[in-house]
Amino acid sequence: MRKKIAVLASHAGTVLQAIIDACESGRLDAEVCLIVSNNSGSGAAQRALRHHIPFRHLSGETHAVPEQLDRALSDTLRESAPDAVFLAGYMKRLGPRTLTTFAGKLYNTHPSLLPRFGGQGMYGAKVHQAVLASGDRVTGVTVHRVDADYDTGPIVSQCEVPVYADDTIESLAARVQEREREFVVETLQRLLA
Repeated sequence: MRKKIAVLASHAGTVLQAIIDACESGRLDAEVCLIVSNNSGSGAAQRALRHHIPFRHLSGETHAVPEQLDRALSDTLRESAPDAVFLAGYMKRLGPRTLTTFAGKLYNTHPSLLPRFGGQGMYGAKVHQAVLASGDRVTGVTVHRVDADYDTGPIVSQCEVPVYADDTIESLAARVQEREREFVVETLQRLLA
């Protein structure tokens, strides 16, 4: 029986698409059983529609009280019975009910070698800008378990990506994102095996 992955995404969903593609091609022995976004107009919503994957928009718009949103997310995820919940560019902190209900099954990807360049507000171009400003010659991708804070859960796996002297934020981001899409699939296959 194929494993089931629920994916939470806030924006374009390029890592989500890599997971979907790997499932559909058989490179990842799993299926995406649910996509949840806190952004009703996200690329993740469009990808769910295109691939006929159940989709839910859950946000402060749908549930104004944080405790209600946490309950709705936890209940929605529980209904899909995932073996893993993967945060692929999900920009919201998870609530205590979701963290407790899915303890040990929640994973996130981050575009640096944590603990460097992680934490609240460190996402996207901000991470790559900080890497370049630091003078580091190596960055990478981290997959970690999710806990109550940003980017502080136990590290599951990491891979390195070189930083070149002539890198711009855009060139570094493109190289990290390309590796991230493949690395997430590799890591999920290992975790679900």
